[in-house]
Amino acid sequence: MNLLSLTRNNRLCKALTGLSIDELEQLIPDFTWNLTEYLVTRRADRIRKAGAGPKGKLPTPAHKLTAVLIYLRVYPTFDVMGFILNLDRSNSCRDIHLYLKVLEKTLRRKLVLPTRKITSVEEFFHLFPDVKDVFIDGTERRTQKPVLIKKRNKLYSGKKKTTTRKNLIVSDEFRRIGVLTITKSGRRHDKRLVDKAHLARSIPDTVTIWTDTGFMGIQKDHHNTVMPRKKTKKHPLTESEKQENKLISGIRILAEHAINGMKRYKAAADIYRNRKLFVDDTMTLVCAGLWNYHLAS
Repeated sequence: MNLLSLTRNNRLCKALTGLSIDELEQLIPDFTWNLTEYLVTRRADRIRKAGAGPKGKLPTPAHKLTAVLIYLRVYPTFDVMGFILNLDRSNSCRDIHLYLKVLEKTLRRKLVLPTRKITSVEEFFHLFPDVKDVFIDGTERRTQKPVLIKKRNKLYSGKKKTTTRKNLIVSDEFRRIGVLTITKSGRRHDKRLVDKAHLARSIPDTVTIWTDTGFMGIQKDHHNTVMPRKKTKKHPLTESEKQENKLISGIRILAEHAINGMKRYKAAADIYRNRKLFVDDTMTLVCAGLWNYHLAS
């Protein structure tokens, strides 16, 4: 890779990595430090200094960081990624997974990585200080259909009419993602996932929760919830209720913007192709962290 041409063209840098040139350059020192720490602690019986020996096709930490960002942003197959990096597909797969772990640790230490759950009101205010409104929404991504019918039925989403995997996010009015739940099968309902993760229980009554109609029933236990009204065959919406729904949707659109920011990275939006399911969870978390890093820069 020619990093010199990448760091001279801001448009190209955003298209390939999802970050501007300044954001990329600010991330390189932290990534370098965490990569060095990882290489030192990975092997306790190390004799030579970490980084010794042949430098490989990606000689510097900047090349390694750019490689994993290109993978997340474009989400090519490992055959294509190996061609870009001049590596075998197996080596490109192994290297990308390694750099993905280092990038996750880097974003966590920069305090931009979303948490997986909220267990108390104190933890909520630590994540969202001085907040008055939060937005809870679900997001799904398609997966390759499993061969076994039993596994296929477990992932089948009646809403999307295909096999999917699902996450819930909790974001604020600045579109920052504070909570990203563990990835679950698309068969599960949004309301059920909220109850399982105890998300609404940890949000105080002084904070307004904005949701869509997929969380119908949450307002019975949490009166600080605002969601659009849902029409039925016997009870169509009145004109005033339609206007109210339009107003609520105009405010709640900030949750969609947060999800869209995370899904700028195709690794969190395109059909999931990797064979290991935990990689999907890691990639989605890192993409959300990169979006928060972009907002904080």
